[in-house]
Amino acid sequence: MKIPDSYQPPPQLLADRVILVTGAGDGIGRAVSLAFAAHGATVVLLGRTVAKLEQVYDRIKQAGGAEPAIYPMDLEGAVADDYADLAGRIDGQLGRLDGLLHNAAQLGALTAIEHYDPVTWLRVIQVNLNAPFMLTRACLPLLKRAADASVLFTSSGVGRRGRAYWGAYAVSKFGLEGLTQILADELEENSSVRVNSINPGAVRTAMRAAAYPAENRAALPTPEEIVLPYLYLMGPDSREVRGQALDAQ
Repeated sequence: MKIPDSYQPPPQLLADRVILVTGAGDGIGRAVSLAFAAHGATVVLLGRTVAKLEQVYDRIKQAGGAEPAIYPMDLEGAVADDYADLAGRIDGQLGRLDGLLHNAAQLGALTAIEHYDPVTWLRVIQVNLNAPFMLTRACLPLLKRAADASVLFTSSGVGRRGRAYWGAYAVSKFGLEGLTQILADELEENSSVRVNSINPGAVRTAMRAAAYPAENRAALPTPEEIVLPYLYLMGPDSREVRGQALDAQ
């Protein structure tokens, strides 16, 4: 599924909304956070590297956006209590949560399953699958209070059709697709929270370069060029879209 070809987000599409973005310091997370803020949202910037988050914060403020919040967190080591604390702080300081974009991920190793290092496997599954589960679970009470809330999981083409050597990364993305479908089905009848997944496709990011070192990066779209589907899925225009696997390109 793709967004409508003619879609144009209004300037204040996300006004008065609070949106949490993981992996907000770089790449797609950075570009989408800036786009959310430019369309009126208060963005909670979550990531490992404070300096990168501060750069995004400064860009939002310089552009006249609502003051964002910075929340440093290493998803590899975070446990359930850490996510509960995050949800509590969002509630206490901002009073609401209208959107959640799961963007942070690790690539891991590109190797055959029989040679895959178990420690790397567990780390990738922790960051890419367990962390989104725990974060979503912690934030659901806040999201359910919103009149129109959106949860968006970042998927991948290798999470929809398996490919040799993609190992834990692909398995984690398959897991997110399943989580999307289950959660969407659970929430459809008793809440206004909609849940979807999005595959950004080939984009000019550091992770893409690590996976395809010989690829011509100049031929790929930049993260800034694919933000439109994220705006659509996080805003009210996609209110009826639930449990879908969408493509950004």
